[in-house]
Amino acid sequence: MSIQEQDKQFMIECLTKDLVMMLMEDYGYSMEKALSIVYNSHTYEKLEDEKTGLYYQSAEYAYDFLSQELNQCVK
Repeated sequence: MSIQEQDKQFMIECLTKDLVMMLMEDYGYSMEKALSIVYNSHTYEKLEDEKTGLYYQSAEYAYDFLSQELNQCVK
């Protein structure tokens, strides 16, 4: 794995951690549930897709996508 790939993966992992923490705080989810939600979301797919550049954005920006996705599922 190149240094660029390692950096990208590190950024995704940091954002994932932040998203999980935000879900736990805002929704009261357990860590396991929050991890499951993040890893099974379209938002996570966008994080992994280099073309979207979402992994370069702030955790709050990515969380907005995830919140919108969750709200659409509830409706």
